Order: sequence, then C-alpha cells, then structure tokens
Amino acid sequence: MATTKKGPFKADHVGSFLRPERIHKAREAYKNNELSSSELYDIETEEIAKIVDKQIEVGLKAVTDGEFRRRFWHTDFLENLNGVEGYVPETGYAFVGEETEAWDVRNKGKLSFNEDHPHVRDFKLFKKIVGDRAVAKQTIPSPNQLFNAGIRDLEYYSDVEDYADDVIQTYRDAVKAFYDAGCRYLQFDDVYIAGLNAEELPFNDSGLDREKLIDLALRVVNGVLEDKPEDLVVTTHLCRGNYRSKWAFEGSYAKIAPVLFAKEKVDGFFLEYDDERSGDFQPLDEIPDNGPQVVLGLFTSKHGELESKETIKERIEEAAQFIPKGQISLSPQCGFASTHHGNILTEEDQWNKIKYIVELSEELL
Repeated sequence: MATTKKGPFKADHVGSFLRPERIHKAREAYKNNELSSSELYDIETEEIAKIVDKQIEVGLKAVTDGEFRRRFWHTDFLENLNGVEGYVPETGYAFVGEETEAWDVRNKGKLSFNEDHPHVRDFKLFKKIVGDRAVAKQTIPSPNQLFNAGIRDLEYYSDVEDYADDVIQTYRDAVKAFYDAGCRYLQFDDVYIAGLNAEELPFNDSGLDREKLIDLALRVVNGVLEDKPEDLVVTTHLCRGNYRSKWAFEGSYAKIAPVLFAKEKVDGFFLEYDDERSGDFQPLDEIPDNGPQVVLGLFTSKHGELESKETIKERIEEAAQFIPKGQISLSPQCGFASTHHGNILTEEDQWNKIKYIVELSEELL
C-alpha cells in the first residue's frame, strides 16, 4: 500500500507547470543559434530551482521539475530510447477544437534502454536541487504509450507480443536507472490506457480487440514493475489528453476498471474527474481496499477559476462510497503544461489552484 509519507500525498500534483517566459525566450534564442545548448540548460536549471522553491512554499510535499526541459510530456523521453526516433508526421493529434503541433515518435528496430538517457542525468541534478526539503518526483510516459498506432516497426516486430517483451525490458531497465539515481517516487503518464475506455478505440493498429488490449496493457505495466524495489513508489496518471486547455477524448474508466484498477500493481492512480467527460465514481469500486491511493483530479488544470469548496466536498463524499476515504488524495486533473505551449491560464492562476488544493486536502481529508 502507498503511504502518505512516500507518496502519493494527500495533496499532490501530476507534474508539469507553465513554462516561464524566460524559458520560452531562451528556447527561441537557441533555435536561432543565439544561445548555446549549455547556456539553455543553465537557464532551465535556474528556473527549475525557482519552481521547486515555489512548490515547497505552497505546501506540496512531492515536487517535480515542472517538465521544464521538455517540449512534449512524452516524446522527449521516448525518442531517447534505443530503437525510437522523433519525426514530423503529416498531421498532429486531433483534439477537440484544435490539432496539435505535428511531432511524434516511431520505432525503428530493436528497443532497449539508453544507458546515457538524458532524463536520468537531469533527475540527478533535480534531486540535488530538492535536497531533503521534499520528495523529488519523476514523471515519464507509460510503457503503454509505445503501443499507440503507428509507432511499432511492423517489419521488425511483426508479433505484438515480441514487441511487448522488449518494451517491458526497456522500462525495467529505465526504472532501475532512475532508482539507482536516487528516485523513490516515479509516475507513469498514460493516455493510451485511458483511451481504451473510449467508445471507438483511438490508438489501435494491432488487430486485437478491446479486451485483449486491456489484458496486454496490464501485462506490460505489471511486467515492468515485477520485482521493483519495495521503497520505490510508482503511480500512474490516466489522462484523456491535455493540449492548450483542449482534450482528446471522453469516457469513464468503467471498461478498464475490472482489469487495470483491480490488478495493476501500482501504488496510486491519478484520475481525471474534473468534468462530465469523466463519468461517475463507480469504477473506483474495483480498486482494492488498502490498495493503491486514489488521487482524485477534481480540480481542472485547463482554466484558472477555483472550484467550489462545497462541490469538492460533495465529490469526495461521492467517491468515498466506493473507496475508503483514507485512500483518497487530491490533485489537478492533469499538468498545467503537458507541452511547451501550456494551458490557457496564468502562472498566478496555477499557483492559486495548487495552494487551494493543499488547503482543501488538509481540511477535507
């Protein structure tokens, strides 16, 4: 069982924060050859130090680097794996009301973990910045993100099960690398699994039906976490898309709950419950009592308006009909900037919301 001493905490956060204007300007200067890569890195480091201080100031016990070094929440990590490359597709992802910037990853040959992965190096520096003031939380895309349609090299991996075996080993090596670097709180961000709830499967090119895809997704995550160190907390965030305050799809967690909520060997689920797209809390009934912590994303990261305290209180009580209140935590439904573009709200809005979540968690849980 996850404990509130290690994470998830009663007030937690999914991961990303709005990029400061200084980072935007530095990236533009780097793009125009007006700034070196080391100068850009130093600026990012300085801004990460500031955001760590701010998270601690508003009361968070687990802090992230805000994903300040990334362009996208997932591609930066994935394209630095062996056997994966980034590229510009013909179109971006279709979100409701907007198409994303065109950038994606694809598998080219055998998958394995890159021992010199930059995110491991970055974590070591981030952990030094945090010190013993808070828990340094690392976020990475879930291994199941590699099962999105169009990623697998069908010529090299004609059998999806062979591909799954290599994905599992790649991520087992990644988990070990972060652990050896001092990470004790690791989060898998997963749009793919959340998408398995959609009426029409958005990511499928395997030929498998929904039931088999859900079983495969469970095999992959549990395979990665087999024999993980006991003092490493691993959570998963199930996201329906987050790009400039837009979303990609809707649907409750009902279709995945009997398998993934019941059997996935994670220490916590970060779940989106900020609007009517999310469905009801009935699927939480599948999560074992005294099992994973359930981090309810009752607060939207897509706009700055603060949610009603009474509404939040009522929602917690509704959820407590299906999961013990002691297993409930609070967070935003997603990060504030899953990509470098960021959601449509201000940095002041962002911090007001995080501070509000901390305050309500102390009062209501």
